[in-house]
Amino acid sequence: MGGKCPHRKVKKRRYSHKQFRRDKFETKGDDAVYDELKKTTDPDYKPKAPLPLDEDLPGMGQYYCLHCDRYFANVTVRDEHFKTKKHRKRLKIMAGPAPHTQLDADLAGGMGMPDNGPKLMSM
Repeated sequence: MGGKCPHRKVKKRRYSHKQFRRDKFETKGDDAVYDELKKTTDPDYKPKAPLPLDEDLPGMGQYYCLHCDRYFANVTVRDEHFKTKKHRKRLKIMAGPAPHTQLDADLAGGMGMPDNGPKLMSM
């Protein structure tokens, strides 16, 4: 008779909403990460000095994944991240065509330049 309701999603409550919001607003967008990667593959690119030390970031900001825009506490954690499914999916996304930008969204929404067709006669 008693027991839990079968349609109840208990698993959803286990995730921290604070963690989700922090991740949502602290990461760069796909287009910003894509531009960074494009700069590194440019033949004129000169590599920067090692990452600066930052006490606020995990691992003093030294262990960074450019594709995922994440910092890690140490090398082993970063290397484990490189083997994960999320990282591999992110690599595939960044290797493909450029992500959508605000200009693409404006053009799709009809906010671009008007197309009045070719001019038939000029007087």
